[in-house]
Amino acid sequence: MNDLIFKDIETLITRVIESQAPAAGLFEGDCIELVEQLPNESVDLTVTSPPYCMGKKYEAYSDDIETFILAHRRLLPEIIRITKPGGSICWQVGFHVKNNTVIPLDFLIYDILKDFQELQLRNRIVWTFGHGLHCRSRFSGRYEIILWYTKGAAYYFDLDAVRVPQKYPGKRYSKGPRKGEFSGNPKGKNPSDIWEIPNVKANHVEKTQHPCQFPVALVQRLVRALTQKEGVVLDPFAGVASAGVAALLEKRRFVGAELDEGYIKTAQERLLDTLRGTIQARPLDREIYIPKTNEKVATKPDHFWTNTSPEI
Repeated sequence: MNDLIFKDIETLITRVIESQAPAAGLFEGDCIELVEQLPNESVDLTVTSPPYCMGKKYEAYSDDIETFILAHRRLLPEIIRITKPGGSICWQVGFHVKNNTVIPLDFLIYDILKDFQELQLRNRIVWTFGHGLHCRSRFSGRYEIILWYTKGAAYYFDLDAVRVPQKYPGKRYSKGPRKGEFSGNPKGKNPSDIWEIPNVKANHVEKTQHPCQFPVALVQRLVRALTQKEGVVLDPFAGVASAGVAALLEKRRFVGAELDEGYIKTAQERLLDTLRGTIQARPLDREIYIPKTNEKVATKPDHFWTNTSPEI
């Protein structure tokens, strides 16, 4: 099937949510229209990055803190309704700067969700990346937040699916009844709640026309840990469908909504490329590149300032 864009929500539900195999569908329209028509308890994981009201080109000029809050007060109860018991909601947000004051948007999301007793906040994940806008009047921002909620006390979490290599695999217990035995888990260690994953910049293999694009690897870790094979993943602000690419790579089903005609066409092509096995995506387990000191890019030009601290 080469057409993954739907204007009829019932058809999308039949083709994707009621499917028994990995599939994808994009609703061309407002996410609230899609979400309000999705069946109760039909989604395993919602993972999204909503417009941040940061004045980006793809945001309406009227986007501000008030509209951000109002939109989420309408959307989030519907997201909770469609989430399966034991399912997860992952909301990735950054910061809004107003009158030179930083407003952490995850605080606003937490404030909205704190009164929903069926939700439990499991982690406040820090996504850190090495590159971004440079600031002159404050420290440059190099991280954003993912709030991970589960619906109910019993929930799905597969730690083994996302373990990372041990830093000291040869470390042994030095005392006690297990003295001399290897102390680390042979499957790897917990990746913790601080994730260093490169953001999508100009030379990134996943780069499209979207100005604030999810790296596929960021979503892959969530999909692997929080859903089972053929689970349903939703991104109400699909953009160019990075969440959909991650879902299909992990053999899940994907539903998304997008208003922008250009983005949704790119999203469809990326999803089709994923189904064909030709998608370009940075592997989740690829190490962060650190240039060697003798490389030209790491060599300091003569005119660069050298900061030498005075001796104490």
